[in-house]
Amino acid sequence: MKIMTILIAALIALTAPLASFAAKDHGSMDMSHGDHSMMEKGDVAHQEVVDGVKAVFKVLSMKEHMKAMKMEMPKGMKETHHIMVDFKDAKTGRALTEGEVKVKVQNPDKSDQSKDLTGMQGHFGADFDLSKKGKYGVMSKFQLKDGKVRSAKFWYTVK
Repeated sequence: MKIMTILIAALIALTAPLASFAAKDHGSMDMSHGDHSMMEKGDVAHQEVVDGVKAVFKVLSMKEHMKAMKMEMPKGMKETHHIMVDFKDAKTGRALTEGEVKVKVQNPDKSDQSKDLTGMQGHFGADFDLSKKGKYGVMSKFQLKDGKVRSAKFWYTVK
């Protein structure tokens, strides 16, 4: 199942730029740099600067993203949302794309799910099951190329 999740996340990440080129309303699309096209979508769930690194977390409904690409969700897939984070040097704005990122999501029923986020096209991301309505606690630890361990946490509500 983990391999399937990674493959689907990679498929979404790789097809996002193609979908933007195929869209009829090009004026509403940010096509300035396709490697960040997926980061342009989704809700900004949280952003903060942690020890000189700006972290921007977004949550993307996989069902809505697949629908926009005129694709159907794979049968039997439990994961409903893609959580992604984009790191930049807070002073220079330079993208930070190397490192390790772990995310633990506390579900509304107090159970949890933990995953390593995979580096993909300028951001780190993984798919999670956010199928129940309610408040989710998202806790992240990340160690970028400088070797310093940082963390960020926030609440995300599914309505």
